[in-house]
Amino acid sequence: MRPKIDDCWFGNITVEGKRYEHDIIIRLSGKVRKRNKQLSKAVHGTAHSVSLLEIRDLYRQKAERIIIGTGHEGQLQLSREAAQFLKEHNCPVELCLTPEAIERWNAAEGKVLGLFHITC
Repeated sequence: MRPKIDDCWFGNITVEGKRYEHDIIIRLSGKVRKRNKQLSKAVHGTAHSVSLLEIRDLYRQKAERIIIGTGHEGQLQLSREAAQFLKEHNCPVELCLTPEAIERWNAAEGKVLGLFHITC
């Protein structure tokens, strides 16, 4: 079951009534966990560029698409290598500001993965 995202504001996101003060990913199972920013930071020196390593950690074969919230100011980017990986695996990715990504997440159907950046 895909959990509903209740609300988000700078530095916080609430999913099914539980508040998180860090970036999150949501698995196909509906499990919410902390985003492992170190997978991108180790490669790019910043967590604002999602690396191939991080996408491989997030991606699941049965996923029909991935919704990525790029933050309130759109600072999060998908690296070229990560975008190519998703293209090769026929997994469309939607990148949009986090508030819009939440709307898309809550309206989504099918097997969708989520990554939500909650600050800039």
